[in-house]
Amino acid sequence: MMLTEEGAHRLVLAEIDDMRSHSAYDLQILRVEALAFGWIFYWGAVRDGQSGQRPRFGGNAPFLVDRENERLIRTATGVPIARQIADYERRLRREAHARNAAAKQAAQQT
Repeated sequence: MMLTEEGAHRLVLAEIDDMRSHSAYDLQILRVEALAFGWIFYWGAVRDGQSGQRPRFGGNAPFLVDRENERLIRTATGVPIARQIADYERRLRREAHARNAAAKQAAQQT
């Protein structure tokens, strides 16, 4: 069964909850975008009630979540997110090719 967006949301919230214990900020998911393989979750600190500004919070690179295999991937802050998405999509194609080759080989041996 494939992961739903709601299930992906829970995975990301669990990761953010782990970080909350190390942060003085109120952290939350700020935006979600659908991708071909799943979703990208942008997260960060909630706006300050007094200043209305969002506190700068280092290391809050978005999470990628793959719906098919339920992978949660932490992205890097120093690499453009578009490149990281393209790299992950290439990884998925390589994995699919390897599965297909293994299935073909197994079928030939029977």
